[in-house]
Amino acid sequence: GDIIIRPTDLQNDKTSLRTGLAKNEGIITSAYINLRVKEEYSNSFYHYYLHAIDINKIIYGLGSGLRQNISFWDFKRFPFPFPPLPEQTKIAQFLDDKTTKIDEAISIKEQQISLLKERKQILIHKAVTQGLNPKATLKNPGVEWIREIPEHWEVRKLKEICKAFGRIGFRGYTTSDLVNEGEGAITISPSNIKEEFMTFEKCSYLSWKKYEESPEIQIFNDDVLIVKTGSTFGKVGIVKALPQKATINPQLLVLKEININPDYFYSALKTSMIQIQVQQEVIGSTIPTISETKILNFKMTLPPEKEVEEIVLYLEDLKEKFKTAISLKQEEIEKLKEYKSSLINSVVTGKVRVC
Repeated sequence: GDIIIRPTDLQNDKTSLRTGLAKNEGIITSAYINLRVKEEYSNSFYHYYLHAIDINKIIYGLGSGLRQNISFWDFKRFPFPFPPLPEQTKIAQFLDDKTTKIDEAISIKEQQISLLKERKQILIHKAVTQGLNPKATLKNPGVEWIREIPEHWEVRKLKEICKAFGRIGFRGYTTSDLVNEGEGAITISPSNIKEEFMTFEKCSYLSWKKYEESPEIQIFNDDVLIVKTGSTFGKVGIVKALPQKATINPQLLVLKEININPDYFYSALKTSMIQIQVQQEVIGSTIPTISETKILNFKMTLPPEKEVEEIVLYLEDLKEKFKTAISLKQEEIEKLKEYKSSLINSVVTGKVRVC
């Protein structure tokens, strides 16, 4: 029942909430403030009130400094409304009911997004392992994790399709080799690889000297990246719209000289056909890792070149349709969140009366 306040914003991220209502007993660290509402008032009402001034960013005006710190004493001078206790209780009960229903609606839409993503991955997997012809004669390829493929398709090892390059140990780098933006090349890390794209908004930069030292891992558009070390092992990305010169950090391998369509290759690497092999070959529990040799020995299906191009076009259309469907669901979620925030604000400030 206590109201917990996070008095410092997270790296000036003004999208994250600072307020919460305790559901269990415990303690707080020095990073938080605990507000205990007196028994003659409704803690739930004041939680909603603080939530409202939080989402409206009024709470940021309490503190000072670059980190927007708020102290307990700031709350001492902050004015709070005092409607009669019965009205506080009614407001809290009303908002409990409405926000629960809104949260349930949001949860359903989030589940729908998960199902859309799952369905998309099933269709991608089917396209790159069995093609687009539902009447094709299938064969057993003799590979445990690949059930059936069209009889005119092949199974190839990655080393027959591409070459792999990683950052060689003696050409590693230390923090002294990292520079400011504009003074060196982007050094790509696993965090730059997102679910369906790569992002270069938040990057580290490596000196030009270290960049030129390893030309084999200089990155270009349509290079495919795979994480070989760390908690996100097996994560795959394809480089598109590279904003400037780039290289990789030691956690990554770059796959180059790809002799099939790189978009097909990228899609195949993301399917369970490859990810099962990743799980089988990874070693180490503290720092999971897969060797370059093992990755190059992974097996994948390979159709004739004409079918590869047809599948790539199909996948482009498929991904665009699912992107649109997911985006619509995300917009609906944002509208529900906006409605929830507006409702809380209107009710706790008396703009909307609860009878």
